[in-house]
Amino acid sequence: MRLAICAVGRLRAGSERALVDDYLARVDRTGRALGLGPATVTEVDDRKGGGKAAEAQLISRALPEGARLCVLDERGKTLSSPGFADLLARWRDEGQGTAAFVIGGADGLDPALVARADATLSFGPMVWPHMLARVMLAEQLYRATAILAGTPYHRV
Repeated sequence: MRLAICAVGRLRAGSERALVDDYLARVDRTGRALGLGPATVTEVDDRKGGGKAAEAQLISRALPEGARLCVLDERGKTLSSPGFADLLARWRDEGQGTAAFVIGGADGLDPALVARADATLSFGPMVWPHMLARVMLAEQLYRATAILAGTPYHRV
């Protein structure tokens, strides 16, 4: 199952980009044997300032056809890392071709886009900058592949 991150905003060169690139490369290496990956990032940017509705349209056009949709939202469900790994494994085992993860911009996601999601996840009640949320998601995707592969990366 391919893994796609669709995020509002451009991640410039720097420490956040280096971390995302590193974790997604790890996903590709670890996940390949598990049927997970490759992991890609698509960035959208609403340059016309249309707000959440305009961002939702850009995101919708960028999502892979037929993908399971998981949005990140502070009001979403919190999962443990093993729980997140189980979610990915279940979608993969159901024959899903792609799982798409959406990170909104500074104002969050359009409610209509959230309503379409197969899963709504939260990294906790605190609000995180969307650039850090991208790093955290990439790390959790890697951690999920490591858990499913039985590597010692995730310690209980």
